[in-house]
Amino acid sequence: MKNILLTGCAGFIGSNFVPYFLEKYPEYNIINLDLLTYAGNLKNLKEVESNPRYKFIKGNICNRELVEFIFNEYDIKGVIHFAAESHVDNSIKNPGIFIETNVNGTFTLIDVAKHYWMNKPFEYKINYKGCRFHHISTDEVYGTLNKTDLFTEVTPYAPNSPYSASKASSDMIVRSYQETYGLNTVITNCSNNYGPKQHNEKLIPTIIRKALAGENIPIYGDGKNIRDWLYVLDHCKGIDIVYHIGKESNVYNIGGRNERTNLQIVDSICTILDKKIPINKSYKELITFVEDRAGHDRRYAIDATKIENELGWKADENFESGIVKTINWYINKYKESK
Repeated sequence: MKNILLTGCAGFIGSNFVPYFLEKYPEYNIINLDLLTYAGNLKNLKEVESNPRYKFIKGNICNRELVEFIFNEYDIKGVIHFAAESHVDNSIKNPGIFIETNVNGTFTLIDVAKHYWMNKPFEYKINYKGCRFHHISTDEVYGTLNKTDLFTEVTPYAPNSPYSASKASSDMIVRSYQETYGLNTVITNCSNNYGPKQHNEKLIPTIIRKALAGENIPIYGDGKNIRDWLYVLDHCKGIDIVYHIGKESNVYNIGGRNERTNLQIVDSICTILDKKIPINKSYKELITFVEDRAGHDRRYAIDATKIENELGWKADENFESGIVKTINWYINKYKESK
C-alpha cells in the first residue's frame, strides 16, 4: 500500500477526485488535509467517509508542524495539491488570504515534501525515489486571450487578478523546487470546471439555483466573456494520468474544447430547465445584467493537444452531455434541501 497526501479535497474538484481514485486504485491510501473553509464540505465526501483507505484530517496547509506530522505519521509517498482559495470576486475583496493559502501554503507543502523525500538536491532517499508532487493550477495564470488564440504550456504568464497572481506565484515555487532541488514535480493548468458538488457561488450553480428559486439570474457586464468548460470528472481523469505517467518537470494543460460565452451558458441552462421544470414563463426572463467584475478577463481557451497526444487523455463529455448531468444533480440537491 502507498500513502498519498491530497489537499483540499472537501472542495469541488477534490471531492470528485477522491471517490474516483479510491475505486480505481486499491493499492492507495488517501490522506485528505482540508481546513474546511466556506468552500469545503464533508458532505461532498459522504460516500467515502467509511472507506478504510481514506483518512480525513482537518487542518491548514500553512501549518508546517501539522504537515510534517502527516508526512512522518503516514509515510507520505506522493502529493496531489488541490487546496486553494479560488473565487476571483473574493480575491478582489480580500487578496491577503489568497496569498497566504495559495503561495505560503504551497511553499510549506513542497518544502516539507523535499525534506522528507530527499537527502540533498537531486538525491532522493532510497525508499522515496519516484515520489511526486503534483500541483493543480488554472488557466487564469495566462491572463486573457484575443478572439482566436489558445493557451498552450508555453504561453507567458500574465495574471490579472489577485487570485490568478497567487496561483501563478505557486506555480513558480513548484517550478523552482524542480529546477533547484530536482524534486519530481508536475503541474496541470485546467480550464473552468463544472459538474456535481461545485460551490453555490460559482456561475453554473448560481444560474440553476436562482432559476429554480424564481430569482433574477445575475450575469456580469454584457455576458460575452468566454470560457472553456471542462466537466469535472474529465479533469479528474486528466490529473490521474498526469500524476502517474506525465513527464517529470512538465506542465500539462487540461481543457474541454468547449468554449461558451456566459450568455450561451445561461441560455442553455434555461432552455433545459424550461423543458424539465416548466413554469408560466421562460427562465430566460430572469436573466439580469449586473456591473462587470473588476479586471474581468475576456476570454480563456486551452489547447489540450499535449496531454491528448503525449498521454492519451481525451474529454469524455462535451458541454451538451455534461450540462444535462450537472443540472440533474443540482435539481436533486435543491429538492433534498427543501
